[in-house]
Amino acid sequence: MTAVVEDKHRVPVRLLLARRDFRRLLYCRFSSQWGDGLFQTGLAGAVLFNPERGADPLTIATGFTALLLPYSVVGPFAGALLDRWDRRRVLVGANLLRGVLVVTATVGLLSGANSNLLFLLSLFVLGVTRFTGSGLSAALPHVVPGQNIIQANSFAVTLGSIMAVVGGGCAIGLRKLFGEGDTGSGITTSFAVIGCVLAAFFAIRFARGRLGPDEVDEPAATMLAVARGLIDGGRAAWRAPRVVAGLVALIAHRASTGVALLMAVLLMRYYFHDYGPLKAGLAGLGEIAAVVGVAIFIAGVITPRLVTRFGQNRVIVASLLVVAAAMLGLGLPMTLPSVLGAAFLLFGGSQVTKLCVDATIQTDVGDESRGRVFALYDTLLNITQVAAIALAATVVPDNGHSPGLIIGIVVIYLLGIVGYLLAIRRVRA
Repeated sequence: MTAVVEDKHRVPVRLLLARRDFRRLLYCRFSSQWGDGLFQTGLAGAVLFNPERGADPLTIATGFTALLLPYSVVGPFAGALLDRWDRRRVLVGANLLRGVLVVTATVGLLSGANSNLLFLLSLFVLGVTRFTGSGLSAALPHVVPGQNIIQANSFAVTLGSIMAVVGGGCAIGLRKLFGEGDTGSGITTSFAVIGCVLAAFFAIRFARGRLGPDEVDEPAATMLAVARGLIDGGRAAWRAPRVVAGLVALIAHRASTGVALLMAVLLMRYYFHDYGPLKAGLAGLGEIAAVVGVAIFIAGVITPRLVTRFGQNRVIVASLLVVAAAMLGLGLPMTLPSVLGAAFLLFGGSQVTKLCVDATIQTDVGDESRGRVFALYDTLLNITQVAAIALAATVVPDNGHSPGLIIGIVVIYLLGIVGYLLAIRRVRA
């Protein structure tokens, strides 16, 4: 019955794009995520693929931690404040502050600052980015009709993720133009300011209060609101069993992705060599990013149709199974072409699940708690990914070639399937 209702209310994307505020929120998302992709890739290139610096598994794990930890630490604060403050003002202020911090990080790169200081600067930049990401997700139901949220979310998140990949590709191209040392990396990273300014420009064009929250369910003291953000988000999520089940599936995806990313960086830098037209090194990571972009786009196109035809439960379980099989068939050989194939299915499957869970939160959780649930969601997933990377860094060989870790990824997916099926029984009950 749910599938029939969803199909009945689907509208052509052009009708969604006819909504001015939806377009404006899209432009804000695209600008923000383009700048985010450029900054993260530029920083990764500056530290991990810089001929003037060295990188072992622990250094790479530290870099990933610097990129992911802000999403975990800032998440509770972002959630509580997004359910308290005007989200339009948050989007404007966060993007302008992020632009200032990007400039600061650029100065650090140009001056040859050490890697630890660069990681610290990135923590601040990406911490502010968390407010932007959560704000965009929480604001979406205010610019499209409720029955079109799944479709609109799929479209916005998919194209936003592709814009992040495009930003990463721009960073790789700019490094080729300006050089791969500290100076070239600094100039490259500075271009992320463009995305920050554009995102703030599009956000400020909304009317005050247009993006919510409609109601404020917060104590008078701001710090008290911040302190209880995670607890309230957890309670709101627990009252929505489909959200809990989706989080279980996404945790399996995110843990596996963390291990795979660490291995991919090491393999590209120390193990792989050019394979015909395929390149190793930072260019190889660019190829992975391109493959991931295609996978994300395809996932965005097919997910609403798959959910309409088969139902969300079957789609999520199938995505976990497909990726587990892909890691066995394509991940284990650990050749450059097979790793690209594994990356396609890994990120495609992960995106399918993410789109399902995002839409579930937007439909099953009230607006007064939605920001905190998205914050809890980000916090859990990013802590999971950081922990997985840290654990993998202690056992992975320096060149990244580890069949044992691939088997471990497969086991994580199988456990994720079992956990999802157990959690979804609460919905039926």
